[in-house]
Amino acid sequence: MPRSMTAFARITRDLAWGSISCELRSVNHRYFESNFRLPETLRHTETLLRELARAKLQRGKVECQIELSHNNQHTALDVDLDLAKRYISVSEGLAARMLNPAPLSALEVMRWPGVLKELEIDRQQIQSAAFDVFEAALGQLLEGRAREGNKLAATIAIRLKVMQQQVALVRRELPQILAYQRQRLNDRLAHLAAELDGERLEQEMAIIANRTDVDEELDRLEVHISEIYSVLLHDEPIGRRLDFLMQELNREANTLGAKSLSTITTGVAIELKVLIEQMREQIQNIE
Repeated sequence: MPRSMTAFARITRDLAWGSISCELRSVNHRYFESNFRLPETLRHTETLLRELARAKLQRGKVECQIELSHNNQHTALDVDLDLAKRYISVSEGLAARMLNPAPLSALEVMRWPGVLKELEIDRQQIQSAAFDVFEAALGQLLEGRAREGNKLAATIAIRLKVMQQQVALVRRELPQILAYQRQRLNDRLAHLAAELDGERLEQEMAIIANRTDVDEELDRLEVHISEIYSVLLHDEPIGRRLDFLMQELNREANTLGAKSLSTITTGVAIELKVLIEQMREQIQNIE
């Protein structure tokens, strides 16, 4: 079944050290394009995440945002005592050379670079959690694209059925239309029959009949409609193939209109073009 290129997914995981969330947005695009917004801790995973997305998605513009949130326990501060001692030793050495130096406070020592630092979480844990939440969000996105694709397929199928009805209408009315046109042509040429060569007259009538014969156009319309039904059942990207078939349908509808012999065929040609355009708009969202 077809998959839409439009979908949204968001997954959040609560872990011992905090939480991680992944948000994916997908819209239609001629090719596959991805954009990632990652915390600095995960910047090195961007290429791998993009390849995971490319393996699952053939077309569409995808935006991914991953956010990290640390809880209080894992944002506690640690003290580098060895570095603090070295700072104090240097400070005391300078104070011995000064007159009435100000007393050194512990709070001041804590402000010196490197003395205090946040407890670091294992980067491997964060990376593993990032891949887990990304794959879960990607699965949710695919499910959303599939649901939307099924709705698009149903909408297209409705219009294909109407097209079949329009083609059947022309098939049913065509003998009467051709008979009426043939009689009109005979009446118009009757008074010229004496002046025109009989063989030449037959040739001209054959040419006119060939120009107004729409059996081939109706046959091709039916073949294209049948092919679209078949393509909609494929479990692979079908958007470009459907777009090509829309072009072919439009070509036949134009020819049918150009060969129109009555208001019936003219009306059918116009209705077909309206239906084709409606389907083309929906197909722009299919992967």
